[in-house]
Amino acid sequence: MAATVSDIVRCMESIAPAHLAEEWDRIGLQVGQRDWPVEKVWMALDPTLDALQTAAAQGVDMLVTHHPAIFRPLSRLDPSSPTGAIVSYALEHRIALFVAHTNLDAASGGVNDILCERIGVAPLRPMQETSKQTFYKFVVYAPREKEREILEAIISSSAGTIGNYSDCTFRVKGMGTFRPRDAARPYSGVADQFTQVEETRIEALVPFTELPALIEQVRKVHPYEEMAFDVFPLAAMDRDVGLGRIGTLSNPITLEKFSKSIARALNLPSVRVAGPPELMVQEVAVCSGSGSSLISAFLASGAQAYVSGDLKYHDARTAEAAGVGLVDIGHFASEHVIVEALTERMTRLLGETHPGIVLEAYRDEVEPFRQIVVRRKK
Repeated sequence: MAATVSDIVRCMESIAPAHLAEEWDRIGLQVGQRDWPVEKVWMALDPTLDALQTAAAQGVDMLVTHHPAIFRPLSRLDPSSPTGAIVSYALEHRIALFVAHTNLDAASGGVNDILCERIGVAPLRPMQETSKQTFYKFVVYAPREKEREILEAIISSSAGTIGNYSDCTFRVKGMGTFRPRDAARPYSGVADQFTQVEETRIEALVPFTELPALIEQVRKVHPYEEMAFDVFPLAAMDRDVGLGRIGTLSNPITLEKFSKSIARALNLPSVRVAGPPELMVQEVAVCSGSGSSLISAFLASGAQAYVSGDLKYHDARTAEAAGVGLVDIGHFASEHVIVEALTERMTRLLGETHPGIVLEAYRDEVEPFRQIVVRRKK
């Protein structure tokens, strides 16, 4: 069966569940329809116009990015604005745009874990746990002949994701009874007669935030005049996910040597470092992207060094006063590591069910900042 946007969305939901995103974030399908066919998908860090234009020339149907194309609410769509140009070009060329941002940062095997792996840090725990998400068990009763259609409506949404597994449901067969009243328009049975029908109970786990949309999605394909369903609240689920990571190095190393090893591992010409060069480092805090907001979490963690991007001047002064180290590798370098890793993971997940789909990393992205070296006259 040919893949659709919905198949890619479900795959990404299993990798980076939407409920892991911060409340202020904008994630998910931002441009396109779930039923659009997809033969070629690119992964990228940013949904730039250059990336879209290159994608269109290469026959790409969908772009999966880490940063959102639409972050602030749009009051109008102006193609001459940066965001408007991206959205209008994507629609014109029928390229779907999907975003996994802070949910991909927080997820197990996400950006932070990949960054740790690249720089030689064994992650132990999150720096900041993601807020506990309320889950519900959604249960619906379906006539046997509609069982498959209703099941597909459930698993095409964000329901049924448990850890690294998607499409998790449970079904049991049984007998439903009812007596239609005079004003009823029953799918089966007649007015004022006791009726028995063979039904299937289908249940799945769903985040609270996705529950209303799931109910409406199932209602669209359910044949009953009054859809029979139950919703059961569950206890908050504890998962080892969250922003940033605290981890360890295999052996203690000085801050200066550790900083140089990071630059080599990420193929960077330089990194910014604060703190005493001779500081011995073994426990390390890591945060992809802009890590300044987690400085307090780093200082409370007991780690000797913090690796992140977009660290500020006052963060460096705070680290100096505390006798710890900062290694600023830049925003781009701290997150771009996910592009290849995500491509490989999606290929493994989709390869068996959709062997014809092409998943590739967009390889023309570069750091937006460039260094200008000025040689001083002697």
